[in-house]
Amino acid sequence: MTWIDLPDGTPFGPDNLPLGVFRLGDEEPRIGAAIGDHLIDLAPVASAQMLDGSQLFNQPTLNAFLALGRPAWKATREWLIDLVRNENNRDAVEPHLVPRSAVTMLLPFEVADYVDFYASEVHATNLGRLFRPDSEPLLPNWKHLPVGYHGRAGTVVASGTDIVRPSGQRKPPTADTPTYGPSQRLDIEVELGFVVGTPSKLGTPVSVDAFEDHVYGVVLVNDWSARDLQAWEYVPLGPFLGKSFATSISPWVVSLEALKDATVPLPRQDPPVLPYLQGDLKNPDITFEVHWNGQLVSTPPYSEMYWSPAQMLAHLSVNGASVRTGDLYASGTVSGNAKDQRGSFIELSWGGREPITVNGEERTFLQDGDEVTITGWATASGGARIGLGEVTGRIAPAVS
Repeated sequence: MTWIDLPDGTPFGPDNLPLGVFRLGDEEPRIGAAIGDHLIDLAPVASAQMLDGSQLFNQPTLNAFLALGRPAWKATREWLIDLVRNENNRDAVEPHLVPRSAVTMLLPFEVADYVDFYASEVHATNLGRLFRPDSEPLLPNWKHLPVGYHGRAGTVVASGTDIVRPSGQRKPPTADTPTYGPSQRLDIEVELGFVVGTPSKLGTPVSVDAFEDHVYGVVLVNDWSARDLQAWEYVPLGPFLGKSFATSISPWVVSLEALKDATVPLPRQDPPVLPYLQGDLKNPDITFEVHWNGQLVSTPPYSEMYWSPAQMLAHLSVNGASVRTGDLYASGTVSGNAKDQRGSFIELSWGGREPITVNGEERTFLQDGDEVTITGWATASGGARIGLGEVTGRIAPAVS
């Protein structure tokens, strides 16, 4: 399969080769491709092979590469696969294999816009029951369109960045007036993020069928959430300060090409959706693992998501809104039907009423010093795993 020695069970085999941005010591950031426990420093390899556009790999973000579009993405992937499979490339590549443990991984692309969706029926139903116990859990529009909101691109951070506990207004149901202070119900959201490469023209919607022409690949997302701030502020306009303080993403961008054999048909949608949301719809077959202070607490499955990534992009742009290189849109919390498949702690603890035992200590929401790591992998049709890496964050105390 490859001339490179790979550890057993590596998430980054020769069929994956995700791209990311790394810094080695005091050197300038540049682009690498993950393979096993190493990465390939692509700039010197591409330069030595006189690859067209080799200078793009000597950049501090993936944006210039992403902007090239689908034909260039496919050509680059073919080149990468040949580098690791063809023994004749050993002498050119081996000097530029860098242990991943020796580098610092950075935000892989400059985020242009950020949109967060709400695409899991299980999650939306659970939160509807928790937030609106006397009403129907799903609002009337939910099965007709992918519900979403615009977030803050400037607070998307790289995996490993500490998350400062946010402060804001909180009003418990039993209180007459709100108070100000640090969030007491700090939570996670397990999500999958989609990275836009090819922009679209303002006023021209992106069709469901054009999804792969615009989206390069995926990242893991932890969209941190302050549930007490959210519960007080979200009516009538939706999420704001309870969501905008931090969103963590994984450092490696896994291409759609790498995931093409790891998709499943979208679950049946009832009632039927409008024509602009119809097509050959699929979900990546991804399983996540959530570790809370090192303990596995949940394994959400992406395959059950109600709205597909292609539908999300089509709806995002149906009013003529353009997409830009570096846009990130996320799926919303991924939750399965089983309790140990819930992708947020508000669901796992059922609003704080059912504490979770983590390393012998009871938890409902995040405490200062807690660390959450989300990993994920896609399962290809032949059973092979395509790893997505991990996204990690530790909670730091609120700023006084």
